[in-house]
Amino acid sequence: MNLDLTELFDWDNQVLILRLIIDILASFILVRLIYYNTHKNKDFLFTFALFNLLIFLICALLTTATIEMGFAFGLFAIFSFIRYRTVTVPIKEMGYLFASLTLGIINALAVPGKFFAIIIFCNILVIGATLLLDKFMHLSHENMKEVVYERIDLIVPERRVEMLADLKLRTGLPIHRIEITSINFLRDTANIYVFYYALENENKTVSGGADD
Repeated sequence: MNLDLTELFDWDNQVLILRLIIDILASFILVRLIYYNTHKNKDFLFTFALFNLLIFLICALLTTATIEMGFAFGLFAIFSFIRYRTVTVPIKEMGYLFASLTLGIINALAVPGKFFAIIIFCNILVIGATLLLDKFMHLSHENMKEVVYERIDLIVPERRVEMLADLKLRTGLPIHRIEITSINFLRDTANIYVFYYALENENKTVSGGADD
């Protein structure tokens, strides 16, 4: 059986190859140039890049069947419920994962406009929004720490300013408010929460255990 090489390079295959090139380039920019340069986590870099390629190939190969647009959203929903049982995935990494999956779906299924303008625009929009939100919007986090405080004479409302100044001096943190949770008069101590602003989120993420 002779192999007709012209079939390998017909218009449909050329479009698929062009889609793949656009997807790989967009994924590289998102994962390597934006995510890794900021967060330096090689494990998630591998996951984002591989998921993007896999979702692109699945969508591209299954378009040969009679599939409606609902297929894309259904597939996206399936991947959105993925959970890692060994580690807790931070919320920001989940955002990058969804962005990687979105790029794969867009590049595989979006109907190309003139010179692929629609697909390229969508890729630029996803990448640009990610870059803006992650690197250029320097918003402060309100972090919280629990402190056992022994100067119980300062917990009264009339001396709250003195208490705040004392906590700032001891902790070195720019504390802007405090919350007293409990008072132990037998030990002359109080449990308090101190709140302060910082560029990074220093609060421990509360995560539930994996379902058995």
